[in-house]
Amino acid sequence: MERQITAIHVQKHDPDRLNIELDGEFAFGLSRLVAAWLKVGDFLSEDRITTLIESDSSEVAYQKATRLLDYRPRTEKEIRQRLIQKGFGTLEIDQVVIRLKRANLVQDQQFAKMWIENRNDYHPRSQRLMRYELRIKGVSEQLIESALADSADDIELATRAAAHYARKLNYQDREVFRKKLSAYLARRGFSYGTITPVIRNLIRELEQDQSNNLENEDDNGKY
Repeated sequence: MERQITAIHVQKHDPDRLNIELDGEFAFGLSRLVAAWLKVGDFLSEDRITTLIESDSSEVAYQKATRLLDYRPRTEKEIRQRLIQKGFGTLEIDQVVIRLKRANLVQDQQFAKMWIENRNDYHPRSQRLMRYELRIKGVSEQLIESALADSADDIELATRAAAHYARKLNYQDREVFRKKLSAYLARRGFSYGTITPVIRNLIRELEQDQSNNLENEDDNGKY
């Protein structure tokens, strides 16, 4: 049995969506994209109505996904989880992911590289911890290892992290300084075998700087 479109109205609170009336009664809402070829007077079969509603649901899911990506890049797993939370079905989500990949909006390989570069530059932590973070986000082991291949090693990363955190500490008591810095690096995922030489080298550099400063003060005092 076919039903006739008797009116098409723009929704009050969302001008990108239209209300479709069939046989004089409100039937369903559609995005402008899905409803692009509809006009008053058209007849719709039940199968056509079902297809339109399913297409609209897929389009709504896609728009929600792109809005999520406007905030920050996300992995495929993150997109799927958020759409599941919003009540979309597996078929709709699969269609959305395919569209996002075709548009290069979701690429786990690029995400992994970006994530590691960001961590290395602004929040240094161990490769082990970065590997764990990416696993949680659903990145495959192969892509994780490929991205980590271009990362600095743990000694360099721990050195960066230690130098940054050391500025917040008062280097008066060597043992207190060592304990606080060691605990910080451990929270960043570094092993004892990495932490020990990094802190030892940093303390040596700090004490050398102090010694040089004292020598400069003595030299200045002679004049």
